[in-house]
Amino acid sequence: MATVKDILGCKGTVVFALPPQKTILDALKFMSQKGIGAVLVMEGDKMLGIYTERDFARRGPLVDNPLTTPLQKVMTQVIYYVSPEQSLEACLAQMSDKHIRHLPVLVSEKVVGMVSIGDVVKFMVQDQKELITGLENFILGRELMS
Repeated sequence: MATVKDILGCKGTVVFALPPQKTILDALKFMSQKGIGAVLVMEGDKMLGIYTERDFARRGPLVDNPLTTPLQKVMTQVIYYVSPEQSLEACLAQMSDKHIRHLPVLVSEKVVGMVSIGDVVKFMVQDQKELITGLENFILGRELMS
């Protein structure tokens, strides 16, 4: 069974974060430059929140928070997270249940990575393809032996 650790082994453990004083505009520019849909809001090693494209849509200029608003005012403060040992099925279930797309990966309260729903689905599809290929080879091998 594949785990978050498997994803991080392929994807890497780079953590994109901004301090809480940075603005909505700073976060949007940063996410655009990095090609990401979410950024952690951190003070040193302490995770305070997460700011996502969805937060921009729901708490940005459309609801009278100008682009100069600090992230600490508009970030999501309830953060769900996973450990590297967590199965991908459990990650997907948590993301689906909580209606979220990004999960920080923590070890002893330290952020060691982040996985997105895209990462999880991509890895699960690849894992399933390998399983199917293995089963097909097994079946073909048995047929050749008989």
